[in-house]
Amino acid sequence: MDLSPVIDGFGVVLEPANLLYCLIGVVIGMVIGVLPGLGPAATIAILLPVTIGLEPVTSIIMLAGIFYGAQYGGTITSVLLRLPGEASSVVTVFDGYALARQGKAGTALGIAAIGSFFGGTVSIVALSLLAPLVAGVALDFGPPEYTALALLGILLVSTVSSGHRLKAVIAACLGLLLATVGRDGFTGAERFTFDNLSLADGLDFVPIAMGLFGLGEILHNLEERHRATPAPVAVANVWPAKADLKQSSGAIGRGSALGFVLGILPGGGATLASLAAYALEKRRAKEPERFGRGAVEGVAAPETANNAAATSSFIPLLTLGIPANATMAVIFGALLIHGVSPGPQLVTQEPELFWGVVNSMYIGNILLLIMSIPLVGLFVKILRVRATLLAPITVLITLIGVYTVNNDVFDIVLVIVFGAVGYLMKKFGFDPGPLVLAFVLGSLLEDSLRRSLLIFDGDPTGFLTRPISGVLLAIFVLVALLPPVRAALSRRRARQP
Repeated sequence: MDLSPVIDGFGVVLEPANLLYCLIGVVIGMVIGVLPGLGPAATIAILLPVTIGLEPVTSIIMLAGIFYGAQYGGTITSVLLRLPGEASSVVTVFDGYALARQGKAGTALGIAAIGSFFGGTVSIVALSLLAPLVAGVALDFGPPEYTALALLGILLVSTVSSGHRLKAVIAACLGLLLATVGRDGFTGAERFTFDNLSLADGLDFVPIAMGLFGLGEILHNLEERHRATPAPVAVANVWPAKADLKQSSGAIGRGSALGFVLGILPGGGATLASLAAYALEKRRAKEPERFGRGAVEGVAAPETANNAAATSSFIPLLTLGIPANATMAVIFGALLIHGVSPGPQLVTQEPELFWGVVNSMYIGNILLLIMSIPLVGLFVKILRVRATLLAPITVLITLIGVYTVNNDVFDIVLVIVFGAVGYLMKKFGFDPGPLVLAFVLGSLLEDSLRRSLLIFDGDPTGFLTRPISGVLLAIFVLVALLPPVRAALSRRRARQP
């Protein structure tokens, strides 16, 4: 492996502007993680217009910092307030708050900080080693392989997504439908434009993302914020004892490995990784009844896993051009805005951007470890700011921001429309993530499918004659059949006496 691009990447990160925006990114991420409801996808979507004036590598370094910084920010409120600021910190509430009630809030936060740093660092090292290899293999991908990969990605996002599977599939289908709006890339015919010139070139990703994740989340959170917030628990000694470190070391190691693997999978991501890591530790424990009552492993495992997954989810994005989760889809949009096409050529054609972003995560994780504990008091004060004051300011920034992208009033209309759609989706239990991911992958799926059929002279069995596409389609069938087979087996066991 040629190390010169890696070393040059550190030179890119250590440029004052990039270092500054890395710091800004992780601080914003921690603040967003503390604020319940407004997650990294929504924040990055709102900030997309801000990044237009920046260099591509600088903007992606900042957006990446927001993503992995939010994973630890959610831990603070989970431990101190029994209120997960981020979806990936939901399971941390069980043992984190229990430890806090026992006067061990500092221990819980310290273990979470160490686990987050270790999981993130292990994942970054693995990312540095594996991403170029994945990119090399991806060079053999043609239209049939990308068709199968896009299909598998959409299905995994729909079946693994939080919430009801059928609702996730419906949201993904809606995203695919929205991706067909505009001119046909092969024939030039207009589709679903309703004679509106603003729709002739298709729907822009930015107003959709800012509407669904930005405006939609704000409206939904205003409705949800009427519940009472528990009083924060005081933080005493922050550094965990040797016994706690020894007890949680195995959970940190397993959480790093599990989080890295699940982060790569489409539909996986930090939330699934934290849930899986917690379940694994509880199943392995000699005394599983300790979990939920203040087990340090119950904090270490999910916090390590969600940071490892947040980092590894960059592998399919940067090397294959396939976003693994909703936040990666928004960062994918940011790359496209800057004229950068993620995929196997990125490592060789844009080495400064690729290694600059990857190496910035080393710096970002160190900054998170240094800042996480001293800023706890500040973050608790942020929670005191009324949502009725923050929401109008955020909405105004969102609308101004989307207008500045194309200087088009129609984009503001789209943000408002998709904001209402996002609010209704959240209210009725639909996850907007599958919709956005399907929209991003829709054009790739359509173009690849049609090109593949041209290659195969219209014969769909041609997909099975190519090893990679054949294997991916076989996995697609297995994943599609798994839920109904499980349901049938469960019904069969229930009928047995």
